[in-house]
Amino acid sequence: MTRPAIESSEEAADVGLIEEVPLTVGGGGLRAWFSQHGTISYLIRRLVLYLFTMWAAFSATFFFFRLIPGNPIAHYIANLPVTTTAGKKLLSHYDHAFDLDGNAFQQYVAYMYQLVVKHDMGPSLIAYPTPSLVLVAHSILWTIGLLGTSALIAWILGIILGAFAGWRRNSPVSRVLTYCALATSNLPFFFVAIVLLFIFAFDLNWLPLTYAYGPGMQLELSLPFILSLLNHALIPGGALVLVSMFTNFLTMRQQMITVLGEDYMTFASAKGLRPWHVLRRYGMPNCYLPQITGLVINLGFVFSGNIILEQIFIYPGVGHLLGEALRAQDYNTLMAITDVIIFMVLSAVFLIDMALPLLDPRIRHNR
Repeated sequence: MTRPAIESSEEAADVGLIEEVPLTVGGGGLRAWFSQHGTISYLIRRLVLYLFTMWAAFSATFFFFRLIPGNPIAHYIANLPVTTTAGKKLLSHYDHAFDLDGNAFQQYVAYMYQLVVKHDMGPSLIAYPTPSLVLVAHSILWTIGLLGTSALIAWILGIILGAFAGWRRNSPVSRVLTYCALATSNLPFFFVAIVLLFIFAFDLNWLPLTYAYGPGMQLELSLPFILSLLNHALIPGGALVLVSMFTNFLTMRQQMITVLGEDYMTFASAKGLRPWHVLRRYGMPNCYLPQITGLVINLGFVFSGNIILEQIFIYPGVGHLLGEALRAQDYNTLMAITDVIIFMVLSAVFLIDMALPLLDPRIRHNR
């Protein structure tokens, strides 16, 4: 009679142990809080990775330029008609102004302090005493206006044409567009720009050769200046649109062909929906995510400019400024350009990391 009681008590104890296990495993503390708040944990992890990557990239940039042999200040002063004593005084003064005095660690500390606390990277050697970040800011406006706008137009055209070519992949128009895309997408921007330059500027004399606006014109918000600005941007911007559009076209076409084989597309067509409605509401939204990722990353790289393209047209963008800074060994301007490019690219990737979970619920925040 006592045996069943003992067994029942043991079973009760076992049940009690089993019920208490989740409480002890779940535990408490910071790790348990993060496991319960997946969205906040995801945001914090991405933010920490973003800041750490930016610090590491900025540090690598600093030490890379400091490894370049020679002193740009000494090289500049050597070409001035000054005495030896005056040259030494000038060298000491400008070494301090450009934070080139002291050892590498002291220069690094001064560089990070100016960058983080003062948001300054020192004066520019090619436009002394103008701050290097001011020069970069002025150049970036031109780069955004030309390359940023061209990249956005190319993305929109590539998405639309690529979706149509994938949807009607056996039509003659789709085949012609695909052949043109395969022949054009791998061409460099500057090669296409040179071809357009010879045709429309040299042979036909329809468009201007170089610079961003006509000679003698002032920077002002007026119709003649805007028309001159657009006229000078047609060849370099057109080359970028032509190549980038067909690159986006090929990726969008391939994704659309893949989506056409999904069950939900077959089900939408079986319901009797119009083909263009199926394309617009079911096909294209499922191809957007990789395209949006590519657009944001490309816009981040646009801030670096196309160096060769801007050098060919003497366009006052970041690429042209980078060439001038390299010729003058202007460390501050070179680091300012590089750091701004790094900041833009990393920020674009960070924004994508934040936006993709909102655009696609299949992406888990806690993974």
